[in-house]
Amino acid sequence: MTTAGIEIRGLRKSFGDNHVLRGIDLDIAAGEVVCVIGPSGSGKSTLLRCVNLLEEPTGGRIVVGGTEVTDPEVDIDAVRRRIGMVFQQFHLFPHLTVTGNLTLPQRRVLRRDRDRAAGVARENLARVGLLEKADAYPAQLSGGQRQRVAIARALSMGPELMLFDEPTSALDPELVGDVLSVMWVLAAEGMTMVVVTHEMSFAREVADRVVFMDGGVIVEQGPAARVVGDPRHERTRNFLSRVLDPAAARPPARG
Repeated sequence: MTTAGIEIRGLRKSFGDNHVLRGIDLDIAAGEVVCVIGPSGSGKSTLLRCVNLLEEPTGGRIVVGGTEVTDPEVDIDAVRRRIGMVFQQFHLFPHLTVTGNLTLPQRRVLRRDRDRAAGVARENLARVGLLEKADAYPAQLSGGQRQRVAIARALSMGPELMLFDEPTSALDPELVGDVLSVMWVLAAEGMTMVVVTHEMSFAREVADRVVFMDGGVIVEQGPAARVVGDPRHERTRNFLSRVLDPAAARPPARG
């Protein structure tokens, strides 16, 4: 699998007087899984959306797989073809079957013929465990199944990098596990992944690195087990104490 790394330098984003990102420096290696955590309004989703210019940065530089995304002359459509993104909501076309949702972007953007697009769709539905739902419509699926279809749709474009913006936040708790299992497999396959999430168990067990953001800056980052299990910054500890069981948030005993 070909993967792409990310280099971010001095990234700033403002909406009027609201400074959402205040100078982000971050490197993500090809094949690395990074989870971004933090309170609501800390800039996590904006950071993610700046990587493929769904939000245009106010300042700074972003390089994805050797291509500067923030270069005014960049072919952003070509860059976006290398980046898969999965949102909180599924954004599936209700009038199309699952297969139709997966083949339409392939045919429109990648110019694949119908048979090739359908074959790729089947491969990726199998990867997310939903091949039997190929002819179903979104309304016939659970929320977790729809999110797995959204992941399969992104994978069908052959991305080198996957961005996940709180992919389980809109799901009932009992449906979260199936989506996280698919993401776990992608991580094991070596896909470069940046995941904005509140699922601390996933961050601790799957991520190579956890980045904690607050107030538009990176407060702390490091190996997942250390940041989640033994955070060094008080702001990180306060956040984790609210999202984890208090006993799980306490640092492990030192022996």
